[in-house]
Amino acid sequence: MAQPFAQPTATPAIPAKLPLKAVAPWAVFFGILMLVLLYFVGAEQGATSVFNGAGVHEWVHDARHLLGFPCH
Repeated sequence: MAQPFAQPTATPAIPAKLPLKAVAPWAVFFGILMLVLLYFVGAEQGATSVFNGAGVHEWVHDARHLLGFPCH
C-alpha cells in the first residue's frame, strides 16, 4: 500500500540581511585579536620580545610547533 507524501503548505523562511555596519566592528576586533595571538605564538622570543624571560614562549611552545614556527 502506497503512503501519500505530505505536501509543504508554508513557504520557507528567508533569513534577515545583516547590515555591514553591524558586522564591521566585530570583524576588526577579531582581526586585531588574531594578529596579537599570531604575534605571541610566532614571534614572542629573542629580539622582538615584549616580555622578559621565556614565560610566554613556554606557554605557546606546542602551538608554535603545531603551526610550523621554528623555535629551537
